[in-house]
Amino acid sequence: MQFSEKMTRLETRASIALASIYGLRMLGMFLILPIFAIYAETLEGGSNHTLIGLALGAYGFMQVIFQLPFGMASDRFGRKKLIYVGLLLFAIGGICAATATDIYMVIAGRAIQGAGAISAVITALVADSTREEHRTQAMAMIGATIGMTFAVSLVLGPVLNQWIGVPGMFWLMAVLSVAAIAVVKFGVPTPLNAHMHSDAQAVPARMREVLRDTQLLRLNFGTFCLHGAQMAMFMVVPFAIKHSTGLNENAHWKIYLPVLVLSFILMVPAIIYAERKAKLKPVFVSAVALMLLTQIAFMFSLHSLWGIVATLFSYFVAFNILEASLPSLISKMAPVAAKGTAMGVHNTAQSFGMFLGAALGGWLSHSYGSATVFVFCAALMLIWFGLALGMQPPPSVKTKMFHIQGYNDAQAARLAQDVRAMEGVYEVVAIPSETMLMVKLENQRSKEFQAALSQAIMNRIGS
Repeated sequence: MQFSEKMTRLETRASIALASIYGLRMLGMFLILPIFAIYAETLEGGSNHTLIGLALGAYGFMQVIFQLPFGMASDRFGRKKLIYVGLLLFAIGGICAATATDIYMVIAGRAIQGAGAISAVITALVADSTREEHRTQAMAMIGATIGMTFAVSLVLGPVLNQWIGVPGMFWLMAVLSVAAIAVVKFGVPTPLNAHMHSDAQAVPARMREVLRDTQLLRLNFGTFCLHGAQMAMFMVVPFAIKHSTGLNENAHWKIYLPVLVLSFILMVPAIIYAERKAKLKPVFVSAVALMLLTQIAFMFSLHSLWGIVATLFSYFVAFNILEASLPSLISKMAPVAAKGTAMGVHNTAQSFGMFLGAALGGWLSHSYGSATVFVFCAALMLIWFGLALGMQPPPSVKTKMFHIQGYNDAQAARLAQDVRAMEGVYEVVAIPSETMLMVKLENQRSKEFQAALSQAIMNRIGS
């Protein structure tokens, strides 16, 4: 049995198509982010920034409520059917927001958009559509898509606003959602065997284990803080750029583009260093400290062009490092059989942070002024920094999965015991009901050693 890292054409096609659908969902959140607050002020009721915050955060609130039910329903009714329902809700919500004449209709539209919480269903369909040994690669495509979507949205949002306005962007999202249904129907092969995947889906029986893990709780609180602060600051920053620099909101991309590019250039070597040198904790804690300093700097830098540029650059350096590090840390620190559950809790914390950050950011800026938004964000970061300092250094590992067709419980237990005894193996779990062997390999080994170890595991499975 020969081990291969290469995905088949069908696996690649399904992974790319589903990553694009996932990206569309994130585009619905991020595309309007840099200009929404300014637009919402022009609507009836938009003078109340608390309502603007609710409109921005309603999407995340509904994601929190419906994400797990959608995922569980897809196990019973089928992945594609639930994705169709979610995309239709996203389209209907987009139309509602596009035709709104007051802030309340926008809130309703954003809530309907968020109710189509298909992120977990997409992840499950990716798992159904890929072999175990290639699933991590497929999930990495989704992760890269999310990062690219956020960066592109900050630049593209102001440009599209000049051409079609925010209502036009909502219409665009609705049209793309309908088109995405066709992509899922004709571009993604229907898997022959859809079942639970512990590596990709939340398992209710594992929820208590994950929620009681203090190391994972630190990371999930960090996820909540990171995205809460993100949404809160975008209740203030667009106005600050417009008033302090004289730039129309359609030209804000001229600031976002250079700071994003430069921050990405700095982020990449930091992540590579953290992974290769097993320095994830120092890099992570340093990024949290930088985020804390950035939130403090925002209080004093929003009255000049170069102050805004410098602070945004610092913010995006910290944000990019943390956004890339958090899923990696959770994957390394979660029990291997609870990885999907841990990621589900992480995504829920992210959505709840987006909701609460937007809502509180709107209320604070409306009631007490923009500076209080950054006081709130700095307080979150200070608490997170203290928790991050006490975090255990994560093991330098990466997860690989292998197919174990035909194994009963006793055979799977013996297989796991044999693999666990191999040099370079950190943790092993065999789940015969899912025909899957999950292995955490020591990541400090050479690529040649890891490839040989993977081949040895494949040989043991096939013997």
